[in-house]
Amino acid sequence: MPDQPKIVVGVTGSIAAYKAPELVRLLQKQGWDPWVVMTACATQYVGVLPLRALTKHPVPAGTFADAPPDTYSHLELSAGAAAMVVAPCSAQTLARLAWGFADDMLSATALALEAPLLVAPAMNSRMWRHLAVQENVERLRRRGVRIIPPGSGELACGEQGPGRLADLRDIVRAVQDAMAGT
Repeated sequence: MPDQPKIVVGVTGSIAAYKAPELVRLLQKQGWDPWVVMTACATQYVGVLPLRALTKHPVPAGTFADAPPDTYSHLELSAGAAAMVVAPCSAQTLARLAWGFADDMLSATALALEAPLLVAPAMNSRMWRHLAVQENVERLRRRGVRIIPPGSGELACGEQGPGRLADLRDIVRAVQDAMAGT
């Protein structure tokens, strides 16, 4: 619907990807129109079909080789978006975004975006604390990307510490703040 702000939701290869359908639902409850783009790895955690059914939109996933010929999905997806949130954002995608790579649909969509970009990292604590990851986070912050800090607690691997995907309500609030310019 044209009066609903378009929100691009990037989903990456993290165990927290299973939360993506619920995030889509929460965004819809705000009166927003979520469109999803996924990395190939994300499709191993959550399927394209449930997200397509929830959004009523195509869900590009993987690389350009996986896309239909003569399409510019990344450009169409980013056009007119009010914001893009990558949740969960794996260490791999965090690095792609930090260094401006455009080697898959998700990272290319983020590069074509002319709206606020938000990133909600989710990974093991040791990965989250690694200097390379922290440098990539700082590089993104300097560029104006909003980082939604991960939560702390029990991780999928059984370890305790920071790295859990932020609470979905906090992610929705961050998107709302970004759209309001606060």
